[in-house]
Amino acid sequence: MLIMMKSHATSEEIDAVCRKIELMGYRAHPIPGSTRTAIGITGNQGPIEAAAIEALPGVGECVPVSKPYKLVGRELKEETTVIDLGDGVRIGGPELAIIAGPCAVESREQTRTIAAAVAAAGARLFRGGAYKPRTSPYSFQGLAKEGLEILAEVRKDFGLKIVTEAIDVESIELVEHYGDVIQIGARNMQNFSLLKRAGKSQKPVLLKRGISATLDELLMAAEYILAEGNYNVILCERGIRTFADHTRNTLDLSVIPAVQRQSHLPIIVDPSHGTGRREKVLPLSRAAIAVGADGLMIEVHHQPEEALSDGNQSIHPLDFEQLMDEIRQIASVLGRTVAPGSARKT
Repeated sequence: MLIMMKSHATSEEIDAVCRKIELMGYRAHPIPGSTRTAIGITGNQGPIEAAAIEALPGVGECVPVSKPYKLVGRELKEETTVIDLGDGVRIGGPELAIIAGPCAVESREQTRTIAAAVAAAGARLFRGGAYKPRTSPYSFQGLAKEGLEILAEVRKDFGLKIVTEAIDVESIELVEHYGDVIQIGARNMQNFSLLKRAGKSQKPVLLKRGISATLDELLMAAEYILAEGNYNVILCERGIRTFADHTRNTLDLSVIPAVQRQSHLPIIVDPSHGTGRREKVLPLSRAAIAVGADGLMIEVHHQPEEALSDGNQSIHPLDFEQLMDEIRQIASVLGRTVAPGSARKT
C-alpha cells in the first residue's frame, strides 16, 4: 500500500502517519515528491486496513500496490529521482551523467593520466575498480585499499566524483569511506546480504543488471536497497548473456524506456561491458543517449593494449573526447546537456 499525502500536508502530519505505521508493526518510507509526499509501507505480509490511516490529518488517499516492488515504482513517485552528489553533479536530471575511467586501478600514474584526460573531455564522475571480481582466479584482482586511496587522490586533484565497486559486505565500509557512489556489480545483483548492507549506507548505490536478469529481477534487487532506507539508487544496463557470439554481451537498450515507465529510479548504460569490443562502444553510446538513458559508464585507458583488465573494451582518451562531442549534439536534440570539456578544439 502507498499513502499519498495531501499537497499541503505538514511535516508534523507526515511524521504522525509514519509513527502510526510503525505502531502497526510495519516500516514507513516517506519519499517527497514535487507536489506531495508519498509514504510506502514494507513489512506487511498481507493487506493493510486502510481506514485507520485514511482518517489521519493530511492523508489524501491509500493506494493498493499492483507490483511486487513497492518503493521503486512510479506508483510511489511519478517524477524521476535525481541523485545529488554535491558540487553540481547530479544523476537523473537534465544533465547527462558521464562516468569514465579504467576498468581497474592499476597504478597511481595510470589512474591520474586517465583522470586528467576524461576530466578535460567533460566527464564529472570517475570509475575505477579497486576490487575486481574476475572470472579467473589468476587474473588481476585489484589493488584493494591502495587503489581506493589513489581514487581519493583523483577526487581531490581533478574534482571528479568516484564510482567504485564493493564486492562483499567486508569491502563496502572502505568503499563508503573513499568513494562517492557504491557500485554493485552484475555478479552481485542478487547478493542479498550485500544489497541490504548497501541499503544501510549513506552513499548512493549504482546497481548493475545481472548477467541474465529480467527487468523485474533488477527492480526487485533495487527494492532490497530502498527497503533498508537508502533511496539513492542508480540502475545500470550493462548487457545480458544471450546466444549471440559477435559481442561479449547483448546490450538491451529496450530496457531503458521500460525501466522509465515502471520506475522512478534513474538508469545509465555501460556499453563497454555491453559490447566487449572498443569499436562498438561509440555507436552504442550514441544509441543509449538517443533512447533516453540518464548517462553512460565508459571504460577509458590510455594504453588499452597493456591494460590489466578489459583492455579489449576500453577506448582511448581521444576516442572518448570524440564521443563527448557526439553525445553533446544528441543530447541537445533531447533537451538535455553534457558538461563542457576544456580539451575541445576551437
